[in-house]
Amino acid sequence: MGIQKPAWLEALYTEKFFAGCSFHETAKKNEKNICCLDCCISICPHCLPSHRFHRLLQIRRYVYHDVVRLEDLQKLIDCSNVQAYTINSAKVVFIKKRPQNRQFKGSGNYCTSCDRSLQEPYIHCSLGCKVDYVLKFKKDLSPYLKTCQSLQLSPDFLVPLSDMGDEEITSDQTNPHSTIVDLDDPMSSSSSSGSETMSMTMHMAYMHHDVVRKKRSGLNYASLCGRSAHKVSDEDMATSMISRRKRIPHRSPLC
Repeated sequence: MGIQKPAWLEALYTEKFFAGCSFHETAKKNEKNICCLDCCISICPHCLPSHRFHRLLQIRRYVYHDVVRLEDLQKLIDCSNVQAYTINSAKVVFIKKRPQNRQFKGSGNYCTSCDRSLQEPYIHCSLGCKVDYVLKFKKDLSPYLKTCQSLQLSPDFLVPLSDMGDEEITSDQTNPHSTIVDLDDPMSSSSSSGSETMSMTMHMAYMHHDVVRKKRSGLNYASLCGRSAHKVSDEDMATSMISRRKRIPHRSPLC
């Protein structure tokens, strides 16, 4: 019975990824881009709370085909001789076959199942091509399977905020620098009174600084207001007004 494929491998072939999740039709980012290897179904990011203790494999999209990271897939099955491609500095492997019709074959490497041109020394263009090749010629897939007890999503996977726990949402909405004050606590009342005193002191200092700044900027106006308050004479007023006028410029004598 070694010819049988494991259930999770069948799920990779048969499940439809990047389709809308029927359980979260109204939610945003509800594309099913995760394969639960324990339930053998495709799920969306909003389904993660129900599968957080299961083995999860992220499915990516490349050139309209489903791919998985080589680092994750190697934990499940031997991926030697399967050509990998680089996406965002990460190596990925195609899941399904990509048939390519060729009337004439030239020299070089070609896939054992798809006749697709490959680089040296690869002979399979996808995981499906290697599985079919092993089952056809070696009749047993079990030597290539690996035991994997735990498989989590990569750190760059974005989980929707609505799927976070209540405690995490509460901590995000509240101000991390805020402090809850108990009015019955004497220490809190003293600290609150001290904060009020400090705020009043800062307010008075600001008002004093504002008054000094205004005095410096409007010194002539303040002096005139002070003189008018003491009933300055007409002579003093005329003298102050003359001093504020612009002086007549002196011209150089004509030769």
